[in-house]
This record gives sequence, C-alpha cells and structure tokens, in this order.
Amino acid sequence: MLKKRMMPFVALAALASGMPSAVISAPRNDAGAVDQLLKDVRQELATVSDGVKKVAETALAQSQKTGEVSAETKIVADKALAQFHGLSTAQAALMGKLEALETRNLDLEQSFAAGGGGGSGAPMSLGREIAGGDALKNWLGAGAQGGLTLRPENAITTAGGSGGGVIWGTEDRDPANIAMQKISIRSLLTMATTESDVVKFSKQTTRTNNASAVAEGGTPVESVLGWTKAEANVRKLVAFVHASDEALADGGQLQSLIDQELRYMLDIEEEEQILAGDGTGENLSGLITEATAFSASSGLPNATPIDRLRLGILQLALSNYAANGVTLNPIDWAGIELVKDTTNRYIFGNPNEQTTPRLWGLDVVPTLSHSAGEWMAGNFKLAATLYDRQQTEVLISSEHGTNFVDGLKTIKGSKRLAMAVKRSAALVTGNFTFA
Repeated sequence: MLKKRMMPFVALAALASGMPSAVISAPRNDAGAVDQLLKDVRQELATVSDGVKKVAETALAQSQKTGEVSAETKIVADKALAQFHGLSTAQAALMGKLEALETRNLDLEQSFAAGGGGGSGAPMSLGREIAGGDALKNWLGAGAQGGLTLRPENAITTAGGSGGGVIWGTEDRDPANIAMQKISIRSLLTMATTESDVVKFSKQTTRTNNASAVAEGGTPVESVLGWTKAEANVRKLVAFVHASDEALADGGQLQSLIDQELRYMLDIEEEEQILAGDGTGENLSGLITEATAFSASSGLPNATPIDRLRLGILQLALSNYAANGVTLNPIDWAGIELVKDTTNRYIFGNPNEQTTPRLWGLDVVPTLSHSAGEWMAGNFKLAATLYDRQQTEVLISSEHGTNFVDGLKTIKGSKRLAMAVKRSAALVTGNFTFA
C-alpha cells in the first residue's frame, strides 16, 4: 500500500504533470518585463546622450570664444555625465539579468519537452515516477476504489547508467611478485675483492713430518713441505630483458622492478655457481665440485640422515678441520626435524618454537640450491674465498639488434667474480642414499 508520508510527493508530481503552460512559464514573463525595462532605459540613455553632446558643443564654443567655460555650463555638464553613466550601468545590469532569464527559460522548455525531468537520461524522482505511472492513472480512473500498491522501478543500483557510474574499484599499485629465494651460501664464505681478471694463490700439497727424537750426533730425517700454484679466473654472470619505450615511460615503477628482478636473477645464479658450478667453460668450480667425497668411518652407525651428517663432521675432524655449518635441501631438513622417539616426541624439531636450525651444535642452512638428498658439511670460511671483481651493474641501452627501430630498450644486469677453493679437505659432501 502507498504509505501516508508518500502522498505529498504524489500530489505534487500529479499537479506538475497537469499544470498549464501559462502557470509554469513565470520566468518567461519575468524576461518580458526586463526586456521592456531595458528598452526604456536604452531610450532614456539615447536622450541623455544627445543632451551630453549638446552640452559638450556649448562648452567647446565658450572655450574657443572666451578661453574658459562658464560655471553654469560646468554644472549642466556634470549633471548630464552623471545621468549618462548611471543609465549605462543600469543598461549593463539589465542585459545580464535578461540573458540569465532567457537561459533559464530555454532550460525549462527543454526539460518539459522531455517530460519535465531534464531529459530521458536523467534520474527520475520517486514522486514523478509514481505520478506518471499507469497504475496510479488506472486506479484514479476507476474511481479510486480498493487498495493500491505502488512499487518504484527506477531504483539506484551498481549497474552502468545507474549508481555504477560513480563507483570505482580500488587500485593497489603494488604488484604481487613471485616469491624470491633466500640467498644464503655466499655469506658462509670469506669475502675479498680483486682488480684483475684472475686470482692466483698457492695451495699446500705436501707436509711430510719426519720430526723425531735424535740421539746426540745422530742424523735426523728431513721433513718435506710443498706448495703448488693455483688460480681462479674471474667469471661474468649476465641477465637481460627487453622492454618497450612506452612501457618504461608509462609504467612508473617498472624500471625499478626490472632492476630488482635482474639483481635477484644474478644472485640466484651466483649461489648455484658457488655451490655446484662444474668448472667447465665459463662456470665457476663450485664447493661441491671441489669438496672431499664422504667416506664413512667403519664400525659406527650410518643408517639415518642424522647419523650420516655426524659422520661427515667426524671426517672433517679427522682432517683437522672443525666444521662450522651444514647445508642441505629444505626437504631433507624437514625430514630430520620430523624424526620422533619411541614415545612419539620430536627429537630435534619443536613445533611450539621458532628457532635457528641447528644440528650437532652447528648451524644448518637449508637452501633450494641443493638438490634433494644432497648435503655438505665444512668449515666454509677456511675452505673458500669469494672475490668480487664487479658488483651487480644494471644498464639500459637501445643499441642491441633492431631495438632503435622497434622502440625497445635492453636492460642488462651483470656482475663479475672469482672463487678460490683453497682447502678442499675442509669440505665434505655426500648424499642420503642408504643401501
């Protein structure tokens, strides 16, 4: 049913739809009155203007005849000029008002020509929609008998053309980038720099200790020491992408994102080269390639990953090196942490705490750069030195192929480094394959 508080809107809308044009055209009548008044002012202004001209001619004649203008003529001239200026100001004001009224009349004519609502595309008021609807007209035509339920259909929604025209989605300018792997192996090594394309160093290869107790006058046995020269060549790592001129100009943070991505790509490649480079071609000779192969001491347990890592640490100790860390794949480390005792309690892992991974008193470095089932233990600081020749550099150029013609830029990141594994016996590597 139509609620009581809606009746005034319905009544007003019904009256508006049936109002005679003479009633709704009051602004047009106002415009006519202003137009007539403007004509009167213009006529009066013309009369005053003629008077001003006559006074000016009289003043000019007096000045030519006697050399001055009489006081009476001055008074008449001042009065005529004041009237002239006043009427000019009134004329300008009336013209402005007339233009405003004519514009208003034109708007009203267009509004009522379109149904009184300012055009078919304008939002329809609730009262106008109900008053102009067939349901109300039919009900009134039937003598207003019985009840009437009126439901407006011109509701504001999120659709286009309705309220959706002013609803804008939230834009998050921070891109959702792919996760980046943690870089961890580099920090385990001794760091240095070089200004050459090759690093030369010496490795001791012989130590034969023939020291002994000798009787007076006896002949001692000579001990033997020996070193060999070795070298590590500087290698270059490169990553690049192409980007259009338009993308770089319009993308805002695109250039910095590419810079960040290229640096990450180089860091990942560097970590893989440090760990597993095979030394062929332009590859580094990595830690695993140079490390001593695992060899289990006989007579000791060697049935679980925990056993095997302890035996690797023992192998280092037998070579007079104290291990300072263990590296392995995250899958293998998770398997170790999940080991339980006979009462179903975790041996190394504690699900209630976030702790630094440690095993046998050593820091554990889980890294995806290791293959699953592969591990290494060692004194990394003593084992190898990483030499930086050139830190990561990112350059942009159009001088590549047909980039200039195609409107492209090549963004290239590069770094140069060398790694010298000076003590292979300070590293032991193996796997978790059990017979």
